[in-house]
Amino acid sequence: MQTEADPRGAREPAGELAELARHVREGVGRLNWRMRSEAGAPSPGPTVLAVLSRLYRAGTQTPGELAESERIHPQSLTRVLASLVERGLVTRTADPSDGRRSLIDITHAGRIVLRDFSISRERWLAAAMERALSPTEQQLLRMAADLMLRMADSTEPATPSDES
Repeated sequence: MQTEADPRGAREPAGELAELARHVREGVGRLNWRMRSEAGAPSPGPTVLAVLSRLYRAGTQTPGELAESERIHPQSLTRVLASLVERGLVTRTADPSDGRRSLIDITHAGRIVLRDFSISRERWLAAAMERALSPTEQQLLRMAADLMLRMADSTEPATPSDES
């Protein structure tokens, strides 16, 4: 893949792939903005949602595992976790196998917050898809969503390769 040099030293993908990346970024960003504005309920915030979602999907984790999996700076995560514990949305307990570590888990109240926010966004999104997309387009979107999830969960480096 050829890339073009950036004055700051970063490299950007060239040609059709760059155009596709911009198009996907714009579509995801605009759709996310629209879902936030249409959801009705105020958002708990992206970091809180990321932490609650990860705990819901993956189960109990250490703060280090959460920081790594969600790509959050440990210092930022410390503040978020303190707030979530205080609000009763997660629990922090000592790791029985290593008392120096703590284990974080989502509470029933945390699952409710996550569920309510997700339902309001998904309700709007489902109605928008039904209104705006044909059955064939809905199937294509299902495939694209699977691809986006695969990219989001990829463990590959965040920056493109410098190889040509």
